[in-house]
Amino acid sequence: MFLLQVLIVLLIVVAAVVTLLLQARSDRFQAARDRSLAAAEAFAHAPGLVQTLRGPDPSAVLQPLTEEARARGGVDFIVVTDRDGKRYTHPRPDLIGQRFIGTIEPSQRGRVTVESVDGPLGEEVQAVVPVKDDRGTVVGLVSSGIKVTAVSSAFDRQLPVVLGAGIVALALATAGTALVSRRLRRQTHGLGPAEMTRMYEHHDAVLHAVREGVVIVGGDGRVLLANDEAHRLLDLPPDAEGRPVTELGLDPRMAELLASRRVATDEVVPVGDRLLAVNNRPTDRQGGPPGSVATLRDSTELRALAGKAEAARGRLRLLYEASVAIGTTLDVERTAEELTRVAAPGFTDYATVDLSEPVLRGEEPKAGTGGEAPELRRVALNGVRDDHPLYRAGELVTFAAPTPQATGFISGQPVLVPDLGNAAGWRTQDIERTQAVLDYGFHSLITVPLRARGVLMGIANFWRTRDSEPFEEDDLSLAEELAARAAVCIDNARRYTREHAMAVTLQHSLLPRGLPEQNALDIAYRYLPAQAGVGGDWFDVIPLPGGRVALVVGDVVGHGLHAAATMGRLRTAVQNFSTLDLPPDELLGHLDELVGRIDQESSAGDGEAPVAGATCLYAIYDPASGGCALARAGHPLPALVHPDGRVEFLEIPGGPPLGLGGLPFEAAELRLPEGSSLVLYTDGLVEDRKRDIDIGLEILGEALAAPGRAPQETCEAVLAALLPVRQSDDIALLVARTRLLEPDRVAEWEVASDPAAVAGARADVTRQLGRWGMDEAVFTTELILSELITNAIRHGTGPIRVRLLRDRSLICEVSDTSSTSPHLRYAAAEDEGGRGLFLIAQLAERWGTRYTPEGKVIWAEQPLP
Repeated sequence: MFLLQVLIVLLIVVAAVVTLLLQARSDRFQAARDRSLAAAEAFAHAPGLVQTLRGPDPSAVLQPLTEEARARGGVDFIVVTDRDGKRYTHPRPDLIGQRFIGTIEPSQRGRVTVESVDGPLGEEVQAVVPVKDDRGTVVGLVSSGIKVTAVSSAFDRQLPVVLGAGIVALALATAGTALVSRRLRRQTHGLGPAEMTRMYEHHDAVLHAVREGVVIVGGDGRVLLANDEAHRLLDLPPDAEGRPVTELGLDPRMAELLASRRVATDEVVPVGDRLLAVNNRPTDRQGGPPGSVATLRDSTELRALAGKAEAARGRLRLLYEASVAIGTTLDVERTAEELTRVAAPGFTDYATVDLSEPVLRGEEPKAGTGGEAPELRRVALNGVRDDHPLYRAGELVTFAAPTPQATGFISGQPVLVPDLGNAAGWRTQDIERTQAVLDYGFHSLITVPLRARGVLMGIANFWRTRDSEPFEEDDLSLAEELAARAAVCIDNARRYTREHAMAVTLQHSLLPRGLPEQNALDIAYRYLPAQAGVGGDWFDVIPLPGGRVALVVGDVVGHGLHAAATMGRLRTAVQNFSTLDLPPDELLGHLDELVGRIDQESSAGDGEAPVAGATCLYAIYDPASGGCALARAGHPLPALVHPDGRVEFLEIPGGPPLGLGGLPFEAAELRLPEGSSLVLYTDGLVEDRKRDIDIGLEILGEALAAPGRAPQETCEAVLAALLPVRQSDDIALLVARTRLLEPDRVAEWEVASDPAAVAGARADVTRQLGRWGMDEAVFTTELILSELITNAIRHGTGPIRVRLLRDRSLICEVSDTSSTSPHLRYAAAEDEGGRGLFLIAQLAERWGTRYTPEGKVIWAEQPLP
């Protein structure tokens, strides 16, 4: 209503303003016409005008006169022209002599012309009056005009009055609407008409739909309203509304209570064969009308409903507990035990779970054929007592075909046996045991198959003894729900067991099966996979030529088959690169390129995950010199335990993790004292969710600080100090205690770059082998050494050095300053050379080339005699 009033006032104001505008415009044009015509008529009939027009210079005479007349007459111009419209006067002298703008044809014929034109001074109303002589001949024209805007009107005075009246009307409408609305809202408690209608409809619908009787009694003791439920409970006649309560034939106690208007709360009143709970309240306690309102509930039905509600609530509580307690781990047996603990004693007295053997290994059980008796292993049992005669957990049971267990497993449908004593098929399993079960008090059984995702894995059995009611059909649905939830969790655990076993098998197949034989280091290691699944940590010990040994520790971020497979690829790549005898920094560079290619292949593949990150530390130890070259790619720093027990974390230049590319790796050259221990590890040892890596390194340093400890003892001490309660990441630990090759096992000398020096070198080798008691190897060693020295003299540059090492094999090394490597090939019949390396390859177990900063080393290994 308020908006409608505002709209009406606004329309009236707008209409008044438009009317004033139109009237003001009409008045202005009329006033301008009258003023222009009067001025023109007055000047046209002025005495002497005709003679002046016929004079020699009309403009000189008339121009000052017209300007004076224009100023006094209040017009914008008075223009005198000849009969053809040529101007004699004009307010702007520069326009004198030009043709008059306007309609002059009627005035030339003796008539007066009034028109609106857009002249030089703007929009004007001008009048043209002819000037006639005594004979009535038109001898000239007089035109007078005024701009319309120069004429004032009453609009400017009337507009404020109209707007003020509109504002006053709007204010009065607002005030009136506010007063009316306030009164209506007070009377309707703030509800509008639509809300009042909707409230009444809802009130009426609810009043007749609720399962609770409502009776409203007025102050005179007459029934004002009784809903359908009240009619049913009190057996009221159809015309009860409007009649006194005492005349309705009610029970005296009920009639007295309804008519008394006293307060009653859940007062139980017998009405026929019902017990009604009555609540009565007076309606005039807060200024309402006199009377009372009573609500009636049938407590007889409520008790039955309460029992059903309590049973339903118990079932829901049990299902909730099952959803929380079952499936907390991915262990098949643990999940089965959780089912039995939830079911007994909350739902049953005893609960058992029997599963097929393949399920425990993570495999899918074979489907049974026909009436074949299932062979199941009891994996879980829980009950109120332990002296029962049921099969114990761990026993393998073959259920006979007529038993409920076999029937449920074969058919895949639950089986309810309300009375075990009358179930003949159940006794076929084991007559003595079944009788003992009956004698113990078992009298009711539900067997539910455990099926998930189409895989039948076993059965769940729920037993009740004499202290409980037999199972009913309602209990069957609850048992099925419990078994269904447990079956999904057991199947998840089975699948996890299978995948975990596959991943562990793959990981173990990719890790070293044992340590290679070598004399440079005493080595011990530990590898502990994460409890939640396998990861990508690895280590390796790789013998190198010259008695040297390479130590490798790496870590692929992530867990599962992808991480294990990536770890295997990187470990294989490191072994292959190590055969090239590359320095640590160059080897990590090649490994970085490999990881980059793996990522490119993964991104181009069908959604295969790329390598999320990989770190690696590669070290080469030379027992002849005690030198160690190390390089790392994003890996934690290694620890060095000195012979006196002092622990030092080696400051090796830190390269980026593998796969990032773009930055070179740097190697560090160290000399390790004999008897010191080099400790390599992955970050899972020193870092977890509850411990920062700095704290882990500090604990690691304390655990390593002990002199003279063997590598195995060092591993045990480190794990005892750092192994977390629940291991969330793989741990790889490698401890290598250094040895030095004894000086009498190394022979080294320099050979001149002259073919004549080969004979002297052979003699030196013969004497050295004689000192070592290896006369049997003299001939072969002389031949190998002669070829190596000859190649160095012919193709290399000096100086040339020869070194013999007696380790697990006899090693001959010839070094020079050339970086050119010889290659094995077949010599043609006419070639004079090319057979030396072929001969070395036949006589030696292995041979190869190792590059050094100064040049290269060509080596050959022979087995010891």
